[in-house]
Amino acid sequence: MIWAQSPAVVRVPATSANLGPGFDAFGLALARYDQVEARVTGGGLTIRVCGEGQQTAGLGERHLVVTAMRAAFAAMGGQPDGLALSFINTIPHGRGLGSSAAAVVSGLLAARALAPGGADRLPDAEVLRLAVDLEGHPDNVAACLAGGLTIAWRSGGAGGAGPASGAGVVPGADGIPPNGPGAVSPGSTSSRSRLTAVVCVAPTALATHEARRALPAQVPHADAAANAARSALLLAGLTSDPSVLFDATEDFLHQRYRAAAMPETADLLARLRGAGIAAVVSGAGPSVLALGLADAEPGLVAVGSIARETGIAWHVTPLKVDRQGATVQSGGMGVPEPGTARQGRSTNQAPGPLVLPAEGSTQGRVTKPATDGPQSRECRALLWC
Repeated sequence: MIWAQSPAVVRVPATSANLGPGFDAFGLALARYDQVEARVTGGGLTIRVCGEGQQTAGLGERHLVVTAMRAAFAAMGGQPDGLALSFINTIPHGRGLGSSAAAVVSGLLAARALAPGGADRLPDAEVLRLAVDLEGHPDNVAACLAGGLTIAWRSGGAGGAGPASGAGVVPGADGIPPNGPGAVSPGSTSSRSRLTAVVCVAPTALATHEARRALPAQVPHADAAANAARSALLLAGLTSDPSVLFDATEDFLHQRYRAAAMPETADLLARLRGAGIAAVVSGAGPSVLALGLADAEPGLVAVGSIARETGIAWHVTPLKVDRQGATVQSGGMGVPEPGTARQGRSTNQAPGPLVLPAEGSTQGRVTKPATDGPQSRECRALLWC
């Protein structure tokens, strides 16, 4: 197999899953990103990491991005002799913001971009299937791939025994039209880009499997019924009537059971909701996500002051909803000369059922460095995307 000579650069957004009652189904892409530049070499494996997760540079073949790339290469029928990977990471690890999904998606898309005829060898539906197999759940990976608000499901009933059946891209807050196979539409929408979020990033990590151990094998029927109603209301709140977001984000399935494993998160969540803010545990936690409208007062403006009252070092960050999802271009992450734009070809030109076209090209745009986490001068120099 003749591999691409140019490096592939993949940018993937952070994601928040569940959004309260949408357990293992709802996902929202957020405008905070990891990037990886991948190139084929004559042999060996080199990994360089700037920003979050620098300790993962020594994992070698056990690095999750490498694992995903190997799976994609195998599905396409070959493995390159060597790989060189450079990462710019701003998504916190183990905080409930989809860092694992971001790693899996970036690995799969990087491998596809490096393989000849990769889009034909590994179509979007297969990318989703592989991502779910590797990450374990479709909610984060669907949002990471498609951007915006997604609803994901698996065939095979409640146990999820079957393969991932698809991911529906819901228009509304993200403004993406449901014009591809596997998309679903809730009807007319009005809120669109006014939806915004504030993330309270926890100072310490919590492994997803630890949070899942706190969940009961069964829940009362009344709770299941109430949660179904809230999930339906959440869809309306995110796409057409944001005035119902507070009630719509009430959860009956998982957050209360996880409270003992993350008491600081439970405390902040109670304080925010006590102030009338539509707050939820982000993914499996321990970070907290607050949703609202950018022009609502006091609303999300109060999140920072409430977080400070806890005495915990929450990192409070307003984030927009990412509308692009994962993007891929060739040519590397080098910094161009002043006044010039990086030339690169987007692989999202022809949308499939999951990876939708970006509303605007990333060419000629500089990504702002993260406000937290280590950033060396070399790291900042690589932030061109």
